Amino acid sequence: MLEKALRLCEADLGTFWTYDGDSFQAVAMRGAPPEQAKFLKQPRHQPGPGTLHALLLGGEKLVHIEDLADTDAYRSGEPTRRQSVDVAGARSVVAAPLRKADQLLGVINIYRREVRPFTGKQIALLQNFAAQAVIAMENARLITETREALEQQTATADVLQVINASPGDLTPVFNAMLERATTLCESAHGALFIRNGESDHFRAIPSRGTPEGFAEFLTREPIYFDPERSILAQTIQQRSAIQIPDMRLSDPYRYKFPLALAAVESGPPAGAGGAVYWTYGTASAVIAVMLIAAAVAPWIRRRLLQFGRGQHRLGRPRARSI
Repeated sequence: MLEKALRLCEADLGTFWTYDGDSFQAVAMRGAPPEQAKFLKQPRHQPGPGTLHALLLGGEKLVHIEDLADTDAYRSGEPTRRQSVDVAGARSVVAAPLRKADQLLGVINIYRREVRPFTGKQIALLQNFAAQAVIAMENARLITETREALEQQTATADVLQVINASPGDLTPVFNAMLERATTLCESAHGALFIRNGESDHFRAIPSRGTPEGFAEFLTREPIYFDPERSILAQTIQQRSAIQIPDMRLSDPYRYKFPLALAAVESGPPAGAGGAVYWTYGTASAVIAVMLIAAAVAPWIRRRLLQFGRGQHRLGRPRARSI
């Protein structure tokens, strides 16, 4: 799509950006020199003042600039604008937003290496490409949600089968829940934590694939969670999943909480920690899952919540026996 847009609109450079509500990510580019390509591939771009993306987030329907070098953003040294002009040689640009209703999903930018504005016909053509991209993204979202729903149903059915096969014994059920959550969320490994009553100490069950040092730490003795500052305490208070992009930058790691230190230092780099809790019955029994992955994916938190709801429905009648 981007390649056709460049050819039909007589442009030299182009970038296809997605937007997740917080930052931009370049998912396709054409014509960018290596230095600029490296810059564009950096994750989580935040739009600087006066940039194309900032203008679109501000409500502009389209951005068409005759000469990028003759803009306040360029003169102020805004990094993205400087990269476009000084490294890639871009001068004229048009940026078409990808919107669903009022929600910004992404942007298509196309550039010329000369000061030559785009024609109305070329701009309309780019807007048509943007509309097609929105349809394609929506179709991909629906397909993904359908696949995830099927995977969730399969995981729930697997756990139900274990429940039926092990009356009176919750250990196989907990193991099955943890293994399905780890697989469903494509995590490297994880752990399930169980608390009875109001204690701040949890018993841990590591998943298969947990590094030996971390598994030994988890099973050595009950693990204490700071009721004020731990991630698990936050999940209990917020009644939701929490996703940590990099545990090495998290407060528990900076505070040198033993669990955070062990998760990061006892095995492969812990790129993400996700936690889901379930509260069963009236005995205040809490079951939580922490998953560890080498890199975070934006859908992990959603899948954790989906999986947790499914297990809550299955486990609630039996959890009084914990």
